[in-house]
Amino acid sequence: MEVGRPVITTSTGQPVDDNQNSITAGTYGPVLISDFHLIDKLAHFDRERIPERVVHAKGAAAHGVFEVTHDISKYCKAKLFESVGKKTPVFLRFSTVGGEKGSADTARDPRGFAIKFYTEEGNWDMVGNNTPVFFIRDPLKFPDFIHTQKRNPQTNLPDVDAFWDFLSLVPESNHQVTILFSDRGTPDGYRRMNGYSSHALKFVNSDNEVFLVQLHFKTNQGIKNLTAAEAGALASSDPDYATRDLFNHIEAGDYPSWTMYIQVMPEADAATYRFNPYDITKIWPHSDYPLIPVGTLTLNRNPQNYFAETEQSAFSPGHLVPGIQASEDKMLQGRLFSYPDTHRHRLGGNYDQIPVNYPRNAKMGDYNIRDGFMCVKPKPAAVPNYEPNSVFGTAVQDLNYQNTNPIKLNGYIARHPQLHPNDDYVQAGNLYRDVMTQQDRDHLISNIVGHLKNAKIEIQARQVKIFYRCDPDYGTRICDGVGLPRSVLDSSKL
Repeated sequence: MEVGRPVITTSTGQPVDDNQNSITAGTYGPVLISDFHLIDKLAHFDRERIPERVVHAKGAAAHGVFEVTHDISKYCKAKLFESVGKKTPVFLRFSTVGGEKGSADTARDPRGFAIKFYTEEGNWDMVGNNTPVFFIRDPLKFPDFIHTQKRNPQTNLPDVDAFWDFLSLVPESNHQVTILFSDRGTPDGYRRMNGYSSHALKFVNSDNEVFLVQLHFKTNQGIKNLTAAEAGALASSDPDYATRDLFNHIEAGDYPSWTMYIQVMPEADAATYRFNPYDITKIWPHSDYPLIPVGTLTLNRNPQNYFAETEQSAFSPGHLVPGIQASEDKMLQGRLFSYPDTHRHRLGGNYDQIPVNYPRNAKMGDYNIRDGFMCVKPKPAAVPNYEPNSVFGTAVQDLNYQNTNPIKLNGYIARHPQLHPNDDYVQAGNLYRDVMTQQDRDHLISNIVGHLKNAKIEIQARQVKIFYRCDPDYGTRICDGVGLPRSVLDSSKL
């Protein structure tokens, strides 16, 4: 044995004398099942992979810190915002959404932007995207939508007909589609894009006043996007471009940062606002609710083990702290169930005990930790695992703590559709006309035409009509680009 080097052991600590040759019956005989080291080694290897996420499968992450720079205590009583200068450790995972774990970082796709704040009141997860809106507003549509983004179950190939067939039958998607097919759909790495809560959340202050909020994380590196040609070239030459860019900059001490802002809407405004403020397919115009600065988030440390930290990290919009609550946003309500349900499937019922997910800065007093897969932080068996109990020193309810605020409900329990379908076209039209430059519009048209032209003609016609209702120039240029006759834009047929 080489002096100074440790001895190889099995996973249970026994020294290994030979790590090159299995135990066999004779020189050429079969391998024996009694070779514990071989079986131990293979069994661990066979279980090195866990199911990849259904969405957000490929990602990159880093540790960092959030520092409060502006006082927002009049809106929120959460302790992480209690004083200017307060710092809270965070873990931020970026991701693509629809692709597999091996897909290219530069694919045309929304990007996940999920932040775990390790606060003394428990973990708060801000689970957002790099776009302020989404394709659909009801969780009942979500499995269907994601199926259209995945491979065809017969051919195992991407299905352009399924992609556009669904979108052309769900007009509420056009705002996000317009963003996706602009250059914003291919950001230049993770450091140069914004993050958004997309959903409206509720902030509650110490007087139990409720405010609806939208969260914005503005990149301090400056927004930079890739053209379709640049993204395509990188997909073949460096498919891990964004992952590499993030890791290398942090490793070199060039720490990326984002400034956090909030938009604040008094809860009473929601009932009379000009559109549904809980609709995730809409933005709140800054002219109505301007951005209010809150703090700075900086990433300053790379994970030491990708699997243990990035792959096993588990975020959920239901991971909330006092002063931050879920709103009535339908998509958010669906995600409150779906995200932790996915983690229980991928990681086990005790996923929150994995170090990267554990609320390490909170004083724990739960009664859920008792046996099961991945129970790595068990309590002494002699301590009661039920409540109420009469054992001195065990955790009890905090009768002074108010986790929910009364919500007045009106109407009937039913499947309620969106009341104002025409609203689905206004904001996408505004984005096209008033926000995009001529170059932005040219790239948008080119990107959509290049993809939509491969769909069936009847699907093309449906989608072109949607774009036309957003803006006549928008729809007409797409119509001409895919080679459809302009007669499909006849107002009597829209």
